[in-house]
Amino acid sequence: MYEFEDIYNNRVMLSFEDHPFSRDPKHVWVICRYQNQWLLTSHKNRGMEFPGGKVEDGETADQGAIREVKEETGGHVSKLKYIGQYKVDGREKVIIKNVYFAVIDKLEKQSTYFETNGPVLMKEIPGNIRKDNRYSFIMKDDVLTHCLDKIKKSNSI
Repeated sequence: MYEFEDIYNNRVMLSFEDHPFSRDPKHVWVICRYQNQWLLTSHKNRGMEFPGGKVEDGETADQGAIREVKEETGGHVSKLKYIGQYKVDGREKVIIKNVYFAVIDKLEKQSTYFETNGPVLMKEIPGNIRKDNRYSFIMKDDVLTHCLDKIKKSNSI
């Protein structure tokens, strides 16, 4: 278990165990690879980030992850792997998210990408991402760092 603060000084707990905070989380975040590149989305307000969002009623977290990738990037998930879960104790509410790693086999152009501007492909995630205001706050805490390490150690990339 990792514990740290996000950029807003909220307490964050990250675990790579099997659903330590909730069996039915209401949020998902999906770290995506497409043709040896990272697949992000450009959120209209927050900046670049990996796709994710809320799990809809009647949907599992896995289904929500696949849907969010498609809606925000046009990506078709060929492989989805649960990595871990994190919990943010925010000032107003607690948020619990499943984190996934997804392999994308196809990108399909869409007429709308919902609240995003669509897909962004990158060879590498920059080392100075915390200070780069082109990226969303979601990309700027230790969740990303630990999850990328976990993905690399599992030989998924």
